[in-house]
Amino acid sequence: MMPQRLPLPCPLPHLLLVVSCILAGLFLSAAAAVPEPFPGTPSDYHGFVRHEFTANGQRFLVVEPKQPTSGRPWIWRAEFFDHEPQADLALLALGWHVVHNPDAAGHFGGPLGVAAWQRCYLILTATYGLSTKPVLEGFSRGGTLALAWAVAHADETGGIYLDAPLLDIRSLASKPKTADQQALWAEILHQYDLTEQTVPAYDQGPLNHLAPLAAAKVPILLICGDADRSVPYEENGKILDERYRALGGRLQLILKPGGDHHPHSLKDPAPIVAFAVGALSSLHADPAIPPRP
Repeated sequence: MMPQRLPLPCPLPHLLLVVSCILAGLFLSAAAAVPEPFPGTPSDYHGFVRHEFTANGQRFLVVEPKQPTSGRPWIWRAEFFDHEPQADLALLALGWHVVHNPDAAGHFGGPLGVAAWQRCYLILTATYGLSTKPVLEGFSRGGTLALAWAVAHADETGGIYLDAPLLDIRSLASKPKTADQQALWAEILHQYDLTEQTVPAYDQGPLNHLAPLAAAKVPILLICGDADRSVPYEENGKILDERYRALGGRLQLILKPGGDHHPHSLKDPAPIVAFAVGALSSLHADPAIPPRP
């Protein structure tokens, strides 16, 4: 027996229903994608609008560009907001946002700081519509936080700019310390749940977990002085340079001959700006990183 063929319904009403559902979905998605304005009383920051506010238990400091560029890119300052800000200001002029999370600062890249940064990231991307792949900026001990968050969230990292970074807390263990520095060192040990006796064997810092970053092709810009007495290059930046390149990672090194820990950044921030803008381009391409000088 031949199977019975039922009469087909008129397709127009069904087509109209499907189209209307698609259009409604697009409308709702577009409405949800519109970022909320940043709260808080606006203030001036070098001619740009600065917002300080609290959301979901996190304190935020966000500086808005006068005209956000496509994709709403941002550079994420780990520590020392407004110290040597020339690269941040240049990126603001290009339409980038600048962000700092005070709640993550002071944890020296320990678990509490990384967790605070992740809560910050989720709010900034989901509520305020910033890019899902920020460029991270780590000066000095901020380098530990930037690199630690990046190795835990490689797929959410657009690029990393590190400047005279502390990347291995053990490099501070044997340094002579003033009373203030000793108090700082005690706080670092507390953040990592370490002691003077256990810290030499600590091997869970971000320098020991670079493979996810290399696999995700996250570019790194490293600016250091080769005579840094506060955060020795040989025990921090140089190890990153060697290990990341060995993993096939893309790293650009700007080494200052005879340079100490200060001054950070560069008088002319053009190479830093070029790196940040290039990191965005590398999300769609894979440009070569210049060789190490």
